[in-house]
Amino acid sequence: MTDTTTALSAADKGLDKSLERLFDLLRIPSISTDVAYQDACEKAARWLVVELIALGFEATVRKTPGRPMVVAHYTPKAATAKTPHVLFYGHYDVQPVDPVELWHSPPFEPVRKTGKDGVERIYGRGATDDKGQLMTFVEAARAWISATGSLPIKATFLIEGEEESGSPSLIPFLKENKAELSCATAFVCDSNMWDEKTPAITTRLRGMVHEEIVITGPRIDLHSGMYGGAAMNPIRVLSKVLAALHDKTGKVTIPGFYDGVKPLPAAAKKQWQSLKFSEKKFLGDVGLAVPAGEKGKSVLEQIWARPTAEVNGIWGGYTDAGGKTVLPSKAHAKLTFRLVGQQEPEKVLKAFQKFVKDLLPKDCKVEFSGTGGGAPASEISEDNAFIRKSAAALKAEFNRAPVLMGSGGSIPIVRSFKDILGMDSVLVGFGLNDDAIHSPNEKYNLSSFHKGVRSWVRIMGALAE
Repeated sequence: MTDTTTALSAADKGLDKSLERLFDLLRIPSISTDVAYQDACEKAARWLVVELIALGFEATVRKTPGRPMVVAHYTPKAATAKTPHVLFYGHYDVQPVDPVELWHSPPFEPVRKTGKDGVERIYGRGATDDKGQLMTFVEAARAWISATGSLPIKATFLIEGEEESGSPSLIPFLKENKAELSCATAFVCDSNMWDEKTPAITTRLRGMVHEEIVITGPRIDLHSGMYGGAAMNPIRVLSKVLAALHDKTGKVTIPGFYDGVKPLPAAAKKQWQSLKFSEKKFLGDVGLAVPAGEKGKSVLEQIWARPTAEVNGIWGGYTDAGGKTVLPSKAHAKLTFRLVGQQEPEKVLKAFQKFVKDLLPKDCKVEFSGTGGGAPASEISEDNAFIRKSAAALKAEFNRAPVLMGSGGSIPIVRSFKDILGMDSVLVGFGLNDDAIHSPNEKYNLSSFHKGVRSWVRIMGALAE
């Protein structure tokens, strides 16, 4: 019997105890964005440190200007210079629970329920995002240590407490602790499977940049009878600007917007076409029928490999009940740009600002939010040795090859690991699209947790080979 097989057996035998520990962590209301839960965040960090120390890790709670970090290290006694050293990243903080009245059970009193479909699920805030996923790392390490007396690799755990509130302390912490945290690669368990039977490794993440604009016309709101027609209406101007963002084919018209965007490689395109993804069902589930993005691009390509310019909110003038005959002084809009390839957030932002100014009439002025920043996209080569080993381990567990997929969303930490610590990331997660993360009745399939633990056992074993 191999060490990996022995560790897998330990994971299976210890599943009930693993679930007890997960439930203990889920009961801690570690909401990072609300200062009222600061003590709970600190409690969650201390809870993790106690668990990791019990496994033989050197683990500490690290103070930050916000919520604390947990850093833990494990070096096997038999380690050599060739023993791989990898970092495992997760977060213990969770989203607020509002609207709490929509929960079927108290959000911080986790429960196991078997549905009419026979599937057993764990319900509670953080069940998937990210406590359930994080604990698959911890319990896989526990299985190895209990079965063989040691991990087969050198491991560093970095567990933060502000991911759900924008990770304000993370980048300074990475810079200050670069030497301690730099490893061969980072494993991130904060993503999804392709479906409940098919694992996935996410190799593409879109970046993002935000902007808010305010267009001002007259210095005050005006009577629409006395000034209508003669005075410039900033809502009309804003509508023209936003309508000009896309052409008839769905392409973004901002000059230079596509700088750094490369065509999808043929191999990736072929694999995505083989997934039998139903565009009709994907759009039908949200009450739509017709893809609205770039013509000639599949829906998967649009959300995984193409950039976007989207309006997230627009307002101005009178919006309460009844009518009020005014021409507003100001019109507002919030936008986000999802980025791919080598697009530069600051360059995209400046190009958009020039685009708006060029369309502005003489009698209007525009203000921008001035926040700047944003995060570039992340693309990890599918030939990466850590991805290959992880893919083989996942195939052994699920009896089918993992999908190497993209994500329309953004996980900025992946780019930070690359830019600050000089290492790529491997994103392996066991969430499902229906897990209701950030929403009432968040859940994690029991099979996702169990298979997640077993998968990390296999991945750790594969790394040591």
